[in-house]
Amino acid sequence: MKKVLLLILTVVTLLTAREIELNISNDEPTRIMPKDNNEILSFSSSIKNSINSVVNISTTKQVAQRFLNNPYYRYFYSQPRERAQRALGSGVILSKDGYIVTNNHVVQNASSITVTLPNSSQEYKAKLIGTDKESDLAVIKIDADNLTPITIANSDELKVGDIVFALGNPFGVGETVTQGIVSALNKNSVGINQYENFIQTDASINPGNSGGALVDSRGYLVGINSAILSSSGGNNGIGFAIPTNMMVKVVKNLVEKGKVDRGYLGVSISDLTKQLRSIYKHKEGAVVIDIEDGSPAAEYGLKRGDLIYQIDNTKIKNAVDLKQKVADIKPKGKATFYVERDKKSLKLNIVLSSRDELNGIGLKGTLGGLKLSELTREKRELFKIPYGIWGVLIEDVEIGSKAEKLGFQSGDVIIQVENAPIRSIKGLKKVLKAYKKRPKRIYVNRYGAILMLVVR
Repeated sequence: MKKVLLLILTVVTLLTAREIELNISNDEPTRIMPKDNNEILSFSSSIKNSINSVVNISTTKQVAQRFLNNPYYRYFYSQPRERAQRALGSGVILSKDGYIVTNNHVVQNASSITVTLPNSSQEYKAKLIGTDKESDLAVIKIDADNLTPITIANSDELKVGDIVFALGNPFGVGETVTQGIVSALNKNSVGINQYENFIQTDASINPGNSGGALVDSRGYLVGINSAILSSSGGNNGIGFAIPTNMMVKVVKNLVEKGKVDRGYLGVSISDLTKQLRSIYKHKEGAVVIDIEDGSPAAEYGLKRGDLIYQIDNTKIKNAVDLKQKVADIKPKGKATFYVERDKKSLKLNIVLSSRDELNGIGLKGTLGGLKLSELTREKRELFKIPYGIWGVLIEDVEIGSKAEKLGFQSGDVIIQVENAPIRSIKGLKKVLKAYKKRPKRIYVNRYGAILMLVVR
């Protein structure tokens, strides 16, 4: 009987487990110059296969027409309360059997996703495998065989000045290649994603290029085109791509688990500035500015002003290093933090929590459909929220959810429930539980204006 049960469990595991085999190159690149003045530099042959690995993505999203929440407008207008919004983007084929990586913002909240292969008019309905808003990556899959997967390079081998090409479908005009160089590496604090380690390039990236490929002169994938810096919406020669080494980690998690599990410490941090270096013996690290109530940082003894200069065997040079290292540790994982406090070195063994658990993802009941976040320094900068405002940030609102119909919006800050001020997700849950069986007034700060929403 035990053997039969073991056999059944093995079969079930084989049927449910998902894996993806990526075409990753271990070749060490070399750099060349033209041999003589009669040679024309052309990269046509080296990037032609890569062009066949970049697809066009079309999405449809149901967007609420918020003015129809007003009874006056509903009386005079009989339009539907939602409308279909269509958008275009790009994606990169990762496997022969149809796994495709793109940006999260390309497919976020999409009710349908359609993929068109290069040099083809045939359309495929795509299935969403998983999304990761923190890195702005997503994986979708189409039912197709014998596709052309792109070859993935080691993005750590990139150098400033390397020639790169951006492949995608800008403005829906079809497959397009633009050329530039690597302008900078390891760009962070741009304010686009939670986890930033961008490749900056001057290759033209325009609307519709999002999710497309950034390839080197061999045609190997080095990054996923993500965003541009522009005041007009056009290309100013400052584009950003997510490096492949980050992309590979996220993709494998999304294919195998449908999500990315990251460790969570619960601190606001700062780089060790020139002024701060005179205070600490260590000249590299990340300074703890604030600690979240109930977080692992608070539980295991971190304090404001601590300088974290090493985690396990990894040296921490700055705030970005700390954020990346903590994210790489699995939830419930234990790590040794090396800390300088009052010019003395300490070792703290800390068990990390899950970001999902603390960020309120999947909050049910009264406020179902909200993704909540603590008001960290990074979130304030991303959502332009001044430091005089305190509460719980609404990062995202699921379309069609109860919370969306009640009028909550992304960027709102929940500051009070009835007479109770709100300062943390933990506090919000406690107050909601206390008022579970009665109507409650929830006060939100929306870009400086205070609104009251009644929840029953």
